[in-house]
Amino acid sequence: MQRILVADMKLILSTHNIKLTEGITQHILDRIDKLDHFDRWAVDARVIIENDKTKAPSKQFGCSVRLAVRGPDLFAEDHDADLYAA
Repeated sequence: MQRILVADMKLILSTHNIKLTEGITQHILDRIDKLDHFDRWAVDARVIIENDKTKAPSKQFGCSVRLAVRGPDLFAEDHDADLYAA
């Protein structure tokens, strides 16, 4: 698990069966920066990336994001054959 401070928001990165590289970290930071319209309300973001070899190859990589904001949290999840696409 890696903790990063992005502006006023705390970012927590977790991985399952994937080595967290600088390229993956930078890609996630670039995507989180695009959520700047939530900047005023976002408290923290929890990102989990995983590689599940038991799933079909088209859904082998997964990424889930939980964005903690004032009020109900926002959650998104996707699975794809490419980690960066997920």
